[in-house]
Amino acid sequence: MSLLVAPLALLWPAAALAALGDGRRRQVGWAAVGVLAVVVGLLAALAVRVAADGPVEVVAGGWPAEIGIRLRADALGVVMALVSVAVILAALVHGVAAGGSPRLFPALMLFLSVGLTGLFLTGDVFSFYVFFELAMMAGYALVALGRERRMVGSALIFAVVNLLGSFLFLIATAGLYRATGTLEMLAVADRGRGIDPNTALVIAVLYFVAFGVKLGLFPFHFWLPSVYAAAPPAVTAVLAGALANIGAYGLLRFEAGLLPRELAFGRAVLVGIGSASIIYGAVQAIGRRDAREVLAYSAIGHAGYLMVALGVGGRVGLSAGVVFTVTNALAKALLFLAVDLRGPLVSAAFAVGAFSVAGVPPFAGFFGKAALFDAGVQAGSAAAVALLFVGGALTFVYLFQIYQHRYWRPQPAEPIAPAGARAVVAVVAVLVLVVGLWPEPLLALSDQAGGALLGMTPP
Repeated sequence: MSLLVAPLALLWPAAALAALGDGRRRQVGWAAVGVLAVVVGLLAALAVRVAADGPVEVVAGGWPAEIGIRLRADALGVVMALVSVAVILAALVHGVAAGGSPRLFPALMLFLSVGLTGLFLTGDVFSFYVFFELAMMAGYALVALGRERRMVGSALIFAVVNLLGSFLFLIATAGLYRATGTLEMLAVADRGRGIDPNTALVIAVLYFVAFGVKLGLFPFHFWLPSVYAAAPPAVTAVLAGALANIGAYGLLRFEAGLLPRELAFGRAVLVGIGSASIIYGAVQAIGRRDAREVLAYSAIGHAGYLMVALGVGGRVGLSAGVVFTVTNALAKALLFLAVDLRGPLVSAAFAVGAFSVAGVPPFAGFFGKAALFDAGVQAGSAAAVALLFVGGALTFVYLFQIYQHRYWRPQPAEPIAPAGARAVVAVVAVLVLVVGLWPEPLLALSDQAGGALLGMTPP
């Protein structure tokens, strides 16, 4: 079986079987963990192959590429799939180890993995939409699993706002098909040069709004704080570290990859929106006292860095956007998994996540910020460089406030978190540190992704 097909072939039946079982039983939860662990291994092997040999493709049934279902793993897709499923694996282990997970929790995590893996590894826009909706439906259900009034209300807000984003995506896709006559991504990128500029600009704006909503970018962020504050830690970690990657990937793939002319036209606007998101998120985070709300506004602010990377553009800017997205996803997942736990090990892990988000070496987030700094310098963008220092300083302030309040001050007596949940947080913290100490594989894949988005041949 193709290494490209194997993850989906394993996840689909596993998700269906988990849905028939009772996720409250530990055996079902740990079986789902085992499946995801294997999938992470397969995606890691696929990433190694893509890094060495370039993109891997397969078309179902031997049909022509523009007719059959096309799977395509390039550097951007495989690195996004790998980090997203790894975050879901960590969150699933955290939830199962903590106990008391709802009946459908393992199944929904597997269905979410199917959706994310499929959309990151597809080569056509129609299949992207199918997997995209599967992932979003699993996300809606995960937010509502607690059945508390606040969680159900947040799930409703999440569903309504993101359905609006999906509607805009469909309109843009219909326009793209009308203009190019195909939904196969490589063909769209080739024919996109001949689209009427006004039509292409409208399509690009619709895609931007659709993916900006998914990412929680300012000013499309209004749904995010209430959802992130209400959901359980494992679910919030998935929302911030995996599901939000749809927005980042969509902006990179559709704007930079399929509609680069329109992206270049709006670079100043992108830098302006990114700057507003960074400052708004940081100021709001500093003014909050609830740790989850602080992290929610932090997620809004850090979405702006990707906009700055897109605004800078070029191979170096796009590569920086990929590096930042991956390191930020790992660090945000770590912070949300750790925020409700206690103990010396957890406090150390939270500090690792905080330093990474703030861009302090030798943690993974440093290389995300360093890549953006390099992109800003090469593009001669003083605004981008200044934002990195201002945003990093503000990030350090509000995360230090959380750390001081949660781990330095005496807290009311709370139940000790299960050892398994604390162990997961420690493992993710080690991963963040390892990526910071050995960033070469991520940097190489990100550079290859940036080149591929510009239509260049990987080195």
